Amino acid sequence: MTVKTRFAPSPTGYLHVGGARTALYSWLYAKHNKGEFVLRIEDTDLERNSQEAVDAIMEGMEWLGLEWNEGPYFQTQRFDRYNEMVDVLLAQDKAYKCYASKELLDEVRSEQEANKEMARYDANHPKIKAANDAAKDGDPCVIRFRNPKEGSVVFDDQIRGRIEISNSQMDDLIIRRTDGSPTYNFCVVVDDWDMEITHVIRGEDHINNTPRQINIYEALGAPVPTFAHCAMILGDDGAKLSKRHGAVSVMQYRDMGYLPEALNNYLVRLGWSHGDQEIFSQEEMIEFFSLNAISKSASAFNTDKLLWLNNHYIKTSEPEYVAKHLQWHLDQQALNIENGPAITEVIKLVGERCNTLVELAEQIRYFYEDFAEFEAGAAKKHLRGVAKEPLEVALAKVEAIEEWTTENLHQMIADVCAELEIGMGKIGMPLRVAVTGGGQSPSVDAVMQLIGKERCVARIKMALAFIAEREANA
Repeated sequence: MTVKTRFAPSPTGYLHVGGARTALYSWLYAKHNKGEFVLRIEDTDLERNSQEAVDAIMEGMEWLGLEWNEGPYFQTQRFDRYNEMVDVLLAQDKAYKCYASKELLDEVRSEQEANKEMARYDANHPKIKAANDAAKDGDPCVIRFRNPKEGSVVFDDQIRGRIEISNSQMDDLIIRRTDGSPTYNFCVVVDDWDMEITHVIRGEDHINNTPRQINIYEALGAPVPTFAHCAMILGDDGAKLSKRHGAVSVMQYRDMGYLPEALNNYLVRLGWSHGDQEIFSQEEMIEFFSLNAISKSASAFNTDKLLWLNNHYIKTSEPEYVAKHLQWHLDQQALNIENGPAITEVIKLVGERCNTLVELAEQIRYFYEDFAEFEAGAAKKHLRGVAKEPLEVALAKVEAIEEWTTENLHQMIADVCAELEIGMGKIGMPLRVAVTGGGQSPSVDAVMQLIGKERCVARIKMALAFIAEREANA
């Protein structure tokens, strides 16, 4: 048997974090078993669907690297197939027409609630039976699935174990509306059957749908997939993850400067574990992933841990790969990197200091653009009169350097310290502020080497002019 999983979002909004984790788990299980992964867009909710949401889902999946073997399939393109199967059930008396109006059903429900009874559809209720008996061919009707009345539905959830639901707790659900459109629970079953889905991995909010769907699989004579229902994701405050916790859309994490590997690594551990290992390559995720290692308990989202992972991937990924994802942020910040050092070299130097690509884009600006003024706090502290002579000596030595290397720049700083008999901080910090505009940067000799001689000379002169003006106004 070829393992076949599917991710089947509804296009009513963006691809959220919970959906992304479900997609990741489904994708990993298929890959682990050398199977196939299907993308299906469940767009039967015609009023709420949007092409924008479809595009957002596809963009999120592609950004995460969750490529599908089949699809995307769209349910709205399969209505003929669903209606064909509805007609089969009607012919076999496993489904029937119901003519009861919404108003009548509301009235019956109110009576049931007043009598402390379970509020549910009851085909044998006198009022509903009377409405059906009085109906004529051509009157508006829905098609209901004739759910078994005896026994129970039992399935072995791969995460939660044995689950049993009595058929007496389920009513005859609608499988085709009065407008002729099929409903979610029915479409899902036909799709899984036609697409030969063997394993359904989805959120725990679908547990109540599963026994209903199993009864439909069996009525159609279709094989019943294996089910696994994942626990929800909570915010760090213990409440269900929502917009108020910050970014919940996958592409928001792209916008905030995360690498897809970091988000995938974080999401896979948000409910699944392999010993105490925290960091997984994609190959390791595929190798180790199993459904029985997924926790049935809810997981809490921890942004600090995600930041830590993102920093790890920025530091350890190939600079060319980081540069590819960084480019989007450079475009957003209107930073042109053509006039400056190779971006890969800058990433090697600055990347390990940054938790996000947004930070990285912000912190490398001085490599490519000249600044009009120095950071106020850093200038006040380090561009003082006492720094004038060290900077003047450094400027002369910088101008005399013929081979512009990090080693020669390191030696230049050491020579300034020796000549003036000062500590490294007396020249290192003023030089850092002079060439970067601020007080934070990697090793100043390496920074100067990438910035280039011409710019360094001009910026040191700018710093000396700043000190002179400061002294004149004192």
